[in-house]
Amino acid sequence: MKKGLFAIFFVLSLGLNAQWLWEYGGSIGATNYLGDIGGKEKTRRDFVSDMKLSKTRWNAGIFTRYKWRQNVSFKFAFDYLRVEGDDKLSTNAGRHYRNFNFKNDIFSLTSTAQYFFFTDPDLGNTYRYKNSFRAYVFGGVGGFYTSPKSRYQGDWVKMRDYFVEGYEYKKIVFGLPVGVGFYFTFNKRNRWGFEFNYMKTFTDYLDDISGNYPDPIATDPFTAGLTLRTTELSVEEQNANIGAYKSHGAGQKRGDPTNKDAIVYATFSYSKVIRGKSSFYRSKHNKFFGKNRRKVRKIRAKF
Repeated sequence: MKKGLFAIFFVLSLGLNAQWLWEYGGSIGATNYLGDIGGKEKTRRDFVSDMKLSKTRWNAGIFTRYKWRQNVSFKFAFDYLRVEGDDKLSTNAGRHYRNFNFKNDIFSLTSTAQYFFFTDPDLGNTYRYKNSFRAYVFGGVGGFYTSPKSRYQGDWVKMRDYFVEGYEYKKIVFGLPVGVGFYFTFNKRNRWGFEFNYMKTFTDYLDDISGNYPDPIATDPFTAGLTLRTTELSVEEQNANIGAYKSHGAGQKRGDPTNKDAIVYATFSYSKVIRGKSSFYRSKHNKFFGKNRRKVRKIRAKF
């Protein structure tokens, strides 16, 4: 009797390992950034408290995820993200009088490993195991295309074309995405999820600002005006804080090169799960039912 019960439970456990391994889906969400532009009352800080929520923009993407082990999955994603910032919204005098603005349409490819630290395989205790919940943390690597633009004289200008700080920064850069997420699975196939993602990049030019102001004499008038935007402020605003106004000029600090920019985004996703059996499942299944035994050649007796 005990052996029979053990066999039943063992076979059931094998059934749970007949995993739905692959899934494909899409996501939408909200995006913000941490860098030199905008922010709040203090100088630049690489923390969410420095984000300007009014400049939150959008993202959309597609992804595939593969369940490698019971608690480990790999996700590959392609995303479009927009980030924006505007010094006019900052109450910090140095930032406000710099008076720069930007937007950046980013296209990213990321590969992340996900570790599941909590799983409820049977939501509602129905004993049917069709609906489940899982929560995870993740980390990985990513590469993305970036092209910051600034609104100047009524048009959006591609800042990289003008080398305003004398540096030709790259269009393709890399980053390290980390975060936390969870998803609900319904009827084993339909999966709804949420992720919070923080990507620290290896560039300080998501917003085109990093070092010092160039010498306007060494640049053409359009580039000089594109770089030094304090002159666009009204006379009243300039006189309201002469010190902050005069702190922006040739050779003076334009940004903080000691900190790289970061992207912060949250996504809601839907995906469809596809059934498949892992090698882990097959090895246990075959071992239990004796399918790993060496085949013996049968020889017919001849009479």
